[in-house]
Amino acid sequence: MGGFLFKNIANIVSILGVLPLALLYLDNGYQYLLPLIVFNNVMDDLDGILATKLNIKSRFGADLDNVCDAVAHVAITLALGAHFSGIVLIASIITSGAIIIRATSRLNPDRLSGGSPTNELMRHIFFVLILSNFFTFDPEYVLVVVLFLNTISMSSSKEMIFMLRSQATTVSLVILVNIALILSLVLPILSPYTALMFFMAYLYAFLNIINLNKK
Repeated sequence: MGGFLFKNIANIVSILGVLPLALLYLDNGYQYLLPLIVFNNVMDDLDGILATKLNIKSRFGADLDNVCDAVAHVAITLALGAHFSGIVLIASIITSGAIIIRATSRLNPDRLSGGSPTNELMRHIFFVLILSNFFTFDPEYVLVVVLFLNTISMSSSKEMIFMLRSQATTVSLVILVNIALILSLVLPILSPYTALMFFMAYLYAFLNIINLNKK
């Protein structure tokens, strides 16, 4: 039993990162959206760290991680759309389709992965909502733009390698990314600076793939 748990500890973490998202669909569940985005991001990174450090990587684990990402990110995106309704709901449905297609394509080990990861979209949603609370503006049209851009970048055949999380290639840097998200949640005054770094890195990566597609 101990051996089974050890071999599957990363898979258990992947699943635990998804299950609390059921809170989003309770009455007033939207109030949990921001902390759940951070929680899911932390757990998503933790399962990869555990799999690498404990030398328990497997094809099943990688596929499970992709499936869990798809379930979690679609749940978050649709909960966002349901809360705002209207044009945000329409955009969230379209983006959810792009998330599912990207996750499904990554189940093929022979296919080269491109585009932006779906958890980059989660971070963008997080920062838009944090900033809208901090600066007291209506985030609807900004969310539509974010959903639209991420739908394009997730569907690209070119890999977006210049985003902050993509550049975080060590455990220490991955931990720093998650600390930045947590600090933005608990200390919103820091969020404009953190959000600027994430958004600028994403836009640079986005413009880079546009240039690559033109060549």
